[in-house]
Amino acid sequence: MSLAQQFPLSRLADFGFLLPFLSGLLVSVVFLYVLHSTKKVPAPAVHPTEWRRFTLVKKTPVSPNTALYRFALAEPTDILGLPIGQHISVRADIGGKKVMRSYTPVSSDDDAGFFELLVKSYPNGNVSKFIGEMQVGEKLEVRGPKGTFRYEQNMCRAIGMIAGGTGITPMLQIVRHILKDPLDKTELSLIFANVAEEDILLRSEINKLYKNHKDRFRAYYVLNNAPKDWKGGVGFVTRDMIEKHCPAPASDAKMLLCGPPPMITAMCGHLEAIGWEKPGTISKPTDAVYKF
Repeated sequence: MSLAQQFPLSRLADFGFLLPFLSGLLVSVVFLYVLHSTKKVPAPAVHPTEWRRFTLVKKTPVSPNTALYRFALAEPTDILGLPIGQHISVRADIGGKKVMRSYTPVSSDDDAGFFELLVKSYPNGNVSKFIGEMQVGEKLEVRGPKGTFRYEQNMCRAIGMIAGGTGITPMLQIVRHILKDPLDKTELSLIFANVAEEDILLRSEINKLYKNHKDRFRAYYVLNNAPKDWKGGVGFVTRDMIEKHCPAPASDAKMLLCGPPPMITAMCGHLEAIGWEKPGTISKPTDAVYKF
């Protein structure tokens, strides 16, 4: 039986009601597409050359001398506008002088309306002590983004990270970003060094990331002063630890370092002995070993 026999012209009128429905559906689809394509993207809250002031709205202690500081953006839909792998400068008036320090937020642009800094305050510190003494409602001067490193999806097959103390912040920023992206297949390994067990910052979050992504992320903790039942590394980070827990030198692998200067100097020596390219004094994005 032919198509014409199955659906004679006399029966087409039975489907007349579909025409308005299909027309309305088409108009709705076009409207939603135009609305999505023209949706305004929030402008970055920070500026690379202009100092802007942000209000402290929450302070959460995470260790005896370290806290998580949340600063509000102007609007609840605003974003900080910081590319992954980059940082901000903060400025404080100390003793009549403007003093600057760099910090990597532990929040991201997925966190609209605020940004968070993890700051370890030292008794003799300048900016860290200033932030540590801030009260909710006070303001901090910020500008950015800064830095030469900018992470891109699947930029490497494997990334090894060695962090000391608050040097965990740029590492955690990158780890979070990679692991939440199902299309990013980068393998991540982290060596995190601290003095004592109570100094391990954001340990619960790192462990949770490992638990949920064992196929892509692993973390190894090293302590100078380890308790008797400690199962991680003890002392300083050694060449053997790096060889066991980080990727081997390769054209599709990269090492990232962040921590106290003496530690970074020692790590560069270990990495060079293993076969990694010797890093320059000032790191470039193309370096196999990048120092934050």
